[in-house]
Amino acid sequence: MKCKKEEFVEGAVFHFYNKTPKGKLLFKFDNDYKYFLTKFKRNIYKYPCEVYAYCLMPNHFHFCLKQITGKPLYRIFNDSFTSYALHYNTKYKLKGKLLQDRLQNKRITNDAYLTLLCKYIHNNPFKAGLVDDLEKWQYSNFLEYIGKRTGTLFSKELLENYPDDFLDYRSEIEEYQNYIDDKEFMDLLIDYE
Repeated sequence: MKCKKEEFVEGAVFHFYNKTPKGKLLFKFDNDYKYFLTKFKRNIYKYPCEVYAYCLMPNHFHFCLKQITGKPLYRIFNDSFTSYALHYNTKYKLKGKLLQDRLQNKRITNDAYLTLLCKYIHNNPFKAGLVDDLEKWQYSNFLEYIGKRTGTLFSKELLENYPDDFLDYRSEIEEYQNYIDDKEFMDLLIDYE
């Protein structure tokens, strides 16, 4: 899905995602995840945003962000992944692109969908069988939602605006596990293997 520049206005919320070509890894080791997150954090100063949810997976990523200035948020990914691709290809002596497609995005205009999207994003490591407890996955902001970490890639805005949806986030994600069987909801989401 090509970014529609006219959608990138102050106050707009987006789900950004992408994946690698089949069989390739985007992040191989702990320091790869950390390198990308460091670049991403630096780019937030150039392209300010609220980070509602994110999760880095070995072969894909998800971010739910709110644009808070007139600067289009897709640029944060252009800058972050250009730098990360150079680092990655040099480190692993590779050539070529890391991601399968252009940056994918979906504008979020429904509050109920927004809160479910955060749960979907945070549930990725569990669904993929990478962890049996989401607290063990360090490459998302789930730990901030449950108060176990005070990272900088986290906005409290959703917790303040929708307190009932995030009151006991761990239990909410467990309930979400039951909800994901709902075909209508799953048709709205992007599911990467």
